[in-house]
Amino acid sequence: MKINASFSRPLLIFCSLVISFTAVADTQKPKASQAPLQIAFMPDIHFHDVYADFQDDSFAGIPNKISGKNATIRTMQSQLMSTRLFNENYFALLAALDDVAGRGIKLVALPGDFSDDGQPIHIRGLRKILDTYSKEHDIEFFAAPGNHDPVRPFDTPGGKADFLGTSGKPQAIFSKATPQCATDKVTVIEGKQSRTRPTICTDEIRYLGYQSIMSELGNFGFYPKAHYQYWETPYSDDQSYDFARAVKQADFRNRHYEICREGTGGRFKKTDYTQCTQVPDASYLVEPVPGLWLLAIDANVYLPSDKHPQHFEGSGNAGYNKMLTHKTHVLEWISDVVKRAKNSDKQLIAFSHFPMTEFYDGQSGAIADLFGEKSFQLERQPQQHVSQVLADMGLKVHVGGHMHFNDTGVVRSPSGHTLFNIQAPSLAAYMPAYKVMTLHANQQVEIETVVLNEVPRFSELFEHYREEHKALRKAGAPAWDKRILQSQNYRTFTDWHIRELTRQRFLPQEWPKNLKHMLLSLNGQEMLILTQLQENFAREFLTSNQPQQFDVDGLKRTVQWQVAENSAKKLVKKAGLKLNSFASWTGFDLAVDFYRLRNAGQLALPDIDGERLAHYRLLSKSAALQQTAENLQDMLLTERLVQLLAMLDAFQNDEPDDHFMLDLNSGKVRKLPQ
Repeated sequence: MKINASFSRPLLIFCSLVISFTAVADTQKPKASQAPLQIAFMPDIHFHDVYADFQDDSFAGIPNKISGKNATIRTMQSQLMSTRLFNENYFALLAALDDVAGRGIKLVALPGDFSDDGQPIHIRGLRKILDTYSKEHDIEFFAAPGNHDPVRPFDTPGGKADFLGTSGKPQAIFSKATPQCATDKVTVIEGKQSRTRPTICTDEIRYLGYQSIMSELGNFGFYPKAHYQYWETPYSDDQSYDFARAVKQADFRNRHYEICREGTGGRFKKTDYTQCTQVPDASYLVEPVPGLWLLAIDANVYLPSDKHPQHFEGSGNAGYNKMLTHKTHVLEWISDVVKRAKNSDKQLIAFSHFPMTEFYDGQSGAIADLFGEKSFQLERQPQQHVSQVLADMGLKVHVGGHMHFNDTGVVRSPSGHTLFNIQAPSLAAYMPAYKVMTLHANQQVEIETVVLNEVPRFSELFEHYREEHKALRKAGAPAWDKRILQSQNYRTFTDWHIRELTRQRFLPQEWPKNLKHMLLSLNGQEMLILTQLQENFAREFLTSNQPQQFDVDGLKRTVQWQVAENSAKKLVKKAGLKLNSFASWTGFDLAVDFYRLRNAGQLALPDIDGERLAHYRLLSKSAALQQTAENLQDMLLTERLVQLLAMLDAFQNDEPDDHFMLDLNSGKVRKLPQ
């Protein structure tokens, strides 16, 4: 049911007095001789303008010898502790848009996090690039906000302490209303020393809210254009469509709703609801070309909070779980759009920042068991009943982002509805890629994943990172692996990014200590032999050693180890492998491969040695024979390996996620050649 700002309105009636959809239905469908319509999806660009113009001249940046410009970038250390790149994705966006232009694609959707925290310098830079491609290549862009675009619904103070300044050292830049700018000095820890360095205070770095972002990027779907066939919001009235009326209805003041701490306000508000307030919503429906409806869903939910200094919680963990309870009116609008699309013979494609289905290939329960219920951002996963509600609304295809994962999710509700959720990867992380959707006849939707192996200029900023690395070494501080600067292409660069993330962040923060320490003490050969140890001896040895003091050498001196080694030799010989080849990889390599496959799915397979994958399969089979523990606390390394390797297998063998065809009639997925 369509609703206005007061949450009550009848269904929109299409009239023959305006651009009558029914009268031109035959002309809206692509003719058989026409090329199928294509749409590119690029979520999680996290655009950071590496040559930003601080209009108040507060920060000049650092001179770059290659470009001749001043670089306004974040430190390499900050990049290698984040799940996203801040700098090189600037060049990746240009490469992706060049690729889109070369393919002749004219429609590009940006499902959220198109900016890095919605800062003025970055929003302006993004607009400039999108305007250029719109003008030169006739590309239409359609954006939906993510949790990093408006960090909160309204403008808020913000900034970063890790811009790269002179001499390879970090430079703090914050907006004027932040605590960091209460004084003109900030203490910066550099190695074992601390010293004060001036903080740059400028509102060029504040976090913009909805109104500022939508105004700056208004040409990219947020507001109607005269050449659109159709455009509306959840708050449009029920009168027949024309452009002038759409412009009035699109006024930012008309696009607010009431949200309360406990749920949706307005006509949904209950008597015990508290902290109710009006906030913006950027959702819209657009028909950019005849017959295609793009549904851009603003799935951000910012819960009011009197405990938060900015009066709202962030939306990062909310997603569709909170959409169901706190933006009920938007879901009703979506349901109405689905019905009208069907009745008027439109091809409806939905996109938003947040996933609509599970994104761990059915391994969420195993991840919770092994790593903890709040690990691996499991809070961001829509609950099963929420996914089924979305499917029962009649949506068939949704493209999301947020997780920086490459994945295909399918939910089939008990009532027989099927929803495909396409998780498009990020240009700013491993595996750097975007999705191309091709709409064929008979409800056949082709999905191709385009990997950015080569990105021109991706190494343009390396001179600055060398200075940073030198400064860290000089200060005696831990330094990132300098070999990342030897990357020959962008794909290799992002592979190094996930390796360093695994070493510096994922393993220390996400893995159980005993599993982490044991894995880091073993290579593949030792792991396989360990699975062949006599069970009682293995349990006694492993439980009598602290994980931090895992004595591999002592274990190797035992008779039991020699027996297990002979058993392992027979096992690998039967499989057509060699035991000593297992020693070519370590537990750390296994962890890196785990994250490669988690992030990229089948796209990661070319980056993992085929023999090593065979080793993992044999190791999994051998470890499975040792499962006897009744609960997680008593599990041996071998039994935890079973869970870990089962996840690794699922990440590469679930639904096709590279090149595939969706049959919207049957609800089936068919893999296509790469």
